Amino acid sequence: MTDDAYFIDEAIKEAEKSLGEGGLPIGAVLVKDGKIISRGHNRLIQDNSVVLHAEMDAIENAGRLNYDDYIKCTLYTTLSPCPMCSGAVILYNIPRVVIGENTTLMGAENLLKCNDVEVVVLNDLRCRDLFLKFTCNNSEIWDEELAKVGNTTEVK
Repeated sequence: MTDDAYFIDEAIKEAEKSLGEGGLPIGAVLVKDGKIISRGHNRLIQDNSVVLHAEMDAIENAGRLNYDDYIKCTLYTTLSPCPMCSGAVILYNIPRVVIGENTTLMGAENLLKCNDVEVVVLNDLRCRDLFLKFTCNNSEIWDEELAKVGNTTEVK
């Protein structure tokens, strides 16, 4: 098993944790020097938060790192990161993002690439299936989340 496959498995565990808490099934892990230094999952619904996407949760849970730490990190996320999460990656100079899948929802990958962040998309069907199952079974929750950001784009 490759490192990317192992770490996306860990991000999927975080997505499943969020789902078990009644939240959106999106998970992330932040990895430095081949070791997980933090984990996060989407907590918008559970915490009634406006910013706790999985990526933001993982970055926050890492604590206050310094530049030399961030530039050795890779962020693994089950879904393509939104502009807010991509902005945090750029702000903290995280050089690499590995995405489980980006077919159900395309985030701000071009923003990352334009800022010299390496973007790897694994096309992991488990990430897609987990998210699609949630949105199909909880369309009203997903529609409400999309409406908050003015996005009426449907999940593919």
